Amino acid sequence: MRIIAARFAALALLVTLGAATLSFAAEATDQAQRAALLDKLVASYPDFLASHDGNMLRWKDGTAMPFDDGKGEKDFETRLDSPDLEDEFYAPYPVGRAGIPPGVDIDPGRVRYEPFFAKMYGDCKKGEVTGKLVDVVWLPKHGGKKLKITAVNGVAEKLKAVSADLDALPDSFVKYLTPSGGTYNCRVIAGTTRPSVHGNGIAIDINVAWSDYWRNHQPVGGKYPYKNRIPWEIVEIFEKHGFIWGGKWSHYDTMHFEYRPELLP
Repeated sequence: MRIIAARFAALALLVTLGAATLSFAAEATDQAQRAALLDKLVASYPDFLASHDGNMLRWKDGTAMPFDDGKGEKDFETRLDSPDLEDEFYAPYPVGRAGIPPGVDIDPGRVRYEPFFAKMYGDCKKGEVTGKLVDVVWLPKHGGKKLKITAVNGVAEKLKAVSADLDALPDSFVKYLTPSGGTYNCRVIAGTTRPSVHGNGIAIDINVAWSDYWRNHQPVGGKYPYKNRIPWEIVEIFEKHGFIWGGKWSHYDTMHFEYRPELLP
């Protein structure tokens, strides 16, 4: 009996040690994944971010911002309304022609931690953004209307590069791009109280006439039927210069592009 009891005790010890090892490995994996995401943030915004330490993102002004708020897994609406920085990465952004149509509630980049963006670009409600806006001539070979966009983080220069590449496309693409649906606009997102990134000066809407928007359709089986008329050639140029596309969201907005280099390779 003593031998059997000893064997059971040894087996229990092995199970306990195995569980502890798995837990430690999972924690190490989580820490490595967190560090990789923080590395990406620091690399994407070098004018503002200095480093990271554990759960803290270190700014060049000496302040720190938590990456994970410690509230655990959130449902979709909570993640949209009360996110932390980590929540922005809940769904990887698929580059190029991948990820279409998106799965239910897969909206890579639609979750935004507003304090992070306000700290860099300013709070438009406080008048902190307009002084950072500059003119970008949109498609100078095809009308050349001036658009307001922020100079912070080189966003204006990135949009100029986008414009130059788009201007080089065949004329058949121009109808999707001009007139622009707008850039800077201090407002909330339609149907919500959440601030729009248009208020940060980092977003552009292309021609509304060719846009598709999820709110204009009725859901079928809990999902909004995916619709898009924007050519891939346009999307790929924006992505090349650090802009993500609202057409990669299950709650799609196909005229919308915003500067989010941390979500791109």
